[in-house]
Amino acid sequence: MLRIATFNVNGIRAAERRGFPTWLAARTPDVLAVQEMRCPEPDLPQVFGDYHLTYHCGTLAGRNGVALATRVEPRRVRHGFGSREFDTEGRYVEADLDLAGGRRIRVASVYVPKGGTPYEDDASLAKMQRKQRFLRSFARHLTATRREALNDGREFVVMGDWNIAPTPLDLKNWRTNQKSEGFLPEERDWIGSITSPRTLVDVVRRHVGEGSGPYSWWSWRGKAFDNDAGWRIDYQLATPALAAAAVAAGTDRDPSYDTRISDHAPVVVDYDL
Repeated sequence: MLRIATFNVNGIRAAERRGFPTWLAARTPDVLAVQEMRCPEPDLPQVFGDYHLTYHCGTLAGRNGVALATRVEPRRVRHGFGSREFDTEGRYVEADLDLAGGRRIRVASVYVPKGGTPYEDDASLAKMQRKQRFLRSFARHLTATRREALNDGREFVVMGDWNIAPTPLDLKNWRTNQKSEGFLPEERDWIGSITSPRTLVDVVRRHVGEGSGPYSWWSWRGKAFDNDAGWRIDYQLATPALAAAAVAAGTDRDPSYDTRISDHAPVVVDYDL
């Protein structure tokens, strides 16, 4: 069994205080993708124990930062995806792992920009256009790295905070959010363009079927968490054979508002390889 998890911690130092080490010890994933570490590398708290940590902190102080914590030491790592505009921001890291029994896999952690909309002001429009540039460039990388991994005998899974809810099933109040960043038609079309039964599969959606959720993000404000008014913007996209091996998949929703580690919940999948 291979357990893979992804978790936007909303600041690893804050997550440490809120209970991240307890969650990690209880769930013991073999691979953990982390987003929004938001911490200079010398200041990282000692929360990953015996894991091998691959960290791309970027150059934006107090922002972004993606990591992979793995039980086995990676054979190869890549920071960024070949973008002059985005590779300094700490938004993407990938690694090749050789597992027991000759199993080989490529894993990646991504933090997609939040973006904006064309309905507010010029600043919001600029954020939307910037996100679109990221998505176009990242799509090319996903195609290339997926094919490269398969040619090397590796399955591939890319996971993280995508900042896009793919369908109305993936956010509670979808009718009132049709002009909100994260649910724009252009963004949902992009997710549709990179997923298919032959390329990358949304593992949790495939596993749980066509019901609402499970949500992975709730605003800190108001009663969003208590009312489960969330968004499913954190997910794992895997090559078809790996996705088909999933035997358990879902989110670790905190039991109460007061016990939340982050505004996101971890997304955990068990693969029977």
